[in-house]
Amino acid sequence: MKPIHSVTLRSGITIGKGHPCFVVAEIANNHQGEFEMAKRMIDEAAAAGVQGVKFQKRDNEALLTRAGRAAPYTGPNSFGPTYGEHRSALELTIEQMAELKTYSEARGLVFFASAWDDPSLTQILDLDVELLKISSAELVNVPLVRKYARAGIPIILSTGMSGLEDIDVALGEIRAIHDDVVLLHCNSTYPCPEEQIGLPVMDALRERYGLPVGYSGHEKGIGPSVAAAALGACVVERHFTLDKTLKGTDHQASLEPHELAAMVTMIREVEKAVQVKGKVVFPDEQAAAKKLRKCIVFSRDLPAGHVLTEADLTTRCPRAGVSPVHWDEVLGSTLSRSVKHEEPVQWDALRTPEAVCADAASS
Repeated sequence: MKPIHSVTLRSGITIGKGHPCFVVAEIANNHQGEFEMAKRMIDEAAAAGVQGVKFQKRDNEALLTRAGRAAPYTGPNSFGPTYGEHRSALELTIEQMAELKTYSEARGLVFFASAWDDPSLTQILDLDVELLKISSAELVNVPLVRKYARAGIPIILSTGMSGLEDIDVALGEIRAIHDDVVLLHCNSTYPCPEEQIGLPVMDALRERYGLPVGYSGHEKGIGPSVAAAALGACVVERHFTLDKTLKGTDHQASLEPHELAAMVTMIREVEKAVQVKGKVVFPDEQAAAKKLRKCIVFSRDLPAGHVLTEADLTTRCPRAGVSPVHWDEVLGSTLSRSVKHEEPVQWDALRTPEAVCADAASS
């Protein structure tokens, strides 16, 4: 496998192997375009224990054609009669985003965003962010990817909807300028069926590109995201909502605050659980073994000189004598002294057949 480097942010957080999983609450547009709701979501995300909060920024005139903006959008999740009005209703101003960046950083969180068009990326860069995210939708947008790369800021690149050839092209553009890239394995179905997640793809991406790899999950539950951390994901990003029943297409594939907190707790438990790489018997286990494991004991009173058979022996707790792992060595030994029923077998009470033979040969 190619060597995997790490990415260090300006705030000192390092993303990569050997470092804590960088857990991100993807707030996106689940704030419903409401500034105060966005602030509350930052508070809840911080309380859940994440390290980063991620938003989205769009300039709808740069993002959509006139026909796209004018297209009717009247379903139950619509925030406006046309798609353009719907999208505009979900946008925060760049001034609000600046306030949210300050608000997030005051809570120890990394604030970053995915910009979906050139003007939005310019605005996000003007906020002096320390991290950028290229969404799966924009991975194939070569001119925008080039602008991301030229910013010289660490990039998280999400790979949903993309084949390896698409990823090759995007990474070629970025790595021509710098290597501070983290790939996110992703399936961009909302919500994503578990059988389509494909967590082992993370290994294939690491092997192919030699970059740190994480996971952007769109499943309904948290099991696959925790499993991703166990399989070495250096980032776990999940969409976040205050209420899954809110109007909007992303909420059902998002985690509520208690779910996000549970996921973070489980990821930290998993990180501890994979620290030991070799089989070790720890001191507490040794104490348990002394209490719970058996030793060989005599099954009846026996005189000195008796040759032991299986009928003379059994096993009992606690382990106060010879371990049953030595059962075959004890069988056939000769007692050097008399012993009592249920007395633990001790080596100094035995003369092995080899020792008996040696004594006979020397006499």
